[in-house]
Amino acid sequence: MLYFLLTTGRCNLKCSYCGGSFPDSVVPWKERFSLEDLEKFIEPGSTIAFYGGEPLLNSALIRKVMDRIEARYIIQTNGMLVRKLDPDYWRRMDTVLLSVDGREEVTDLYRGNGVYKAVIRAAEFIRKSGFSGDLIARMTASEATDIYRDVIHLLSLGMFDHVHWQLDVIWSDRWKNFKKWSQSYLRGLERLMNVWMASMRRGRVLGIVPFLGILRGMLDEGLEAPPCGAGRSALTISTDGRILACPIAVDAEWACLGDIKSGVVRKSPEIGDPCTKCEYFRYCGGRCLYAHVERLWGDEGFRDVCRITKYTIELVRRNFDEIMGLVSRGIVKKEDLIYPKYNNTTEIIP
Repeated sequence: MLYFLLTTGRCNLKCSYCGGSFPDSVVPWKERFSLEDLEKFIEPGSTIAFYGGEPLLNSALIRKVMDRIEARYIIQTNGMLVRKLDPDYWRRMDTVLLSVDGREEVTDLYRGNGVYKAVIRAAEFIRKSGFSGDLIARMTASEATDIYRDVIHLLSLGMFDHVHWQLDVIWSDRWKNFKKWSQSYLRGLERLMNVWMASMRRGRVLGIVPFLGILRGMLDEGLEAPPCGAGRSALTISTDGRILACPIAVDAEWACLGDIKSGVVRKSPEIGDPCTKCEYFRYCGGRCLYAHVERLWGDEGFRDVCRITKYTIELVRRNFDEIMGLVSRGIVKKEDLIYPKYNNTTEIIP
């Protein structure tokens, strides 16, 4: 089981597509549960992902949890406060996701001046601390994003093992022309796929998470629905002790499944029509539970995003036979294509 543990609803940035902190009345800025109750609720051998807000604003809770509960540890952070954890804690992390949107001008446009350089310094600090796990560049793709240039830039830095991105298509009403942008996005995906395949032919598998995750679904019997595991293999623990199906559904009544004292007392919503009747469903898992339930873009907007998802799957599918040929000839190892090895909070489908 994966547990997103919200350490705080507060954030030290105010990214344009996010808006910054949750109100203290919705996600308290400090935990209101006891470590004893938390320890009783979490299943042994689980994964805990520190989340927020900006989780390092409550680094004291992170240290307490890591000192008390045996688990696999992940953190999603904007990187501004990495020195709030001593190197020993960074070495114990299995996966670190740093929020960075690609090139400096794109990152700073959305996240604030100087953020890009601060994230690069954070990555260097984490590596110098002795962290040997999976360092992931976690992008948000919005209108200024050139998906090809921004992903290639992050890969070229040589410090990130993987790059993942999520489309800014849940709340955002800032798009001037999403349909037009999506065409350039799809062309960028084609270029990325060409680079991915060319590298694979030389024996190196580039860490482009959406391609790898979809491929894993094709190698297995499909992806979980939803692929992030929300409400199924992944639960969120808010700072007030509520158990949520999804870490972004902090104020949605449907997402509240119980609390850490009483446990899960209510079943999470599931992905339904039209997704379950679609031929691509086994490879996308319905994409996002929150977007599926809320439909904030309406049915037409939902279909616009769906078309992008289908095209992304097709890009992987049309290269599947060649990839398997590379495996059979020993040019790449099959185990290098199995990613993520466990639910590491990368949602796979952008």
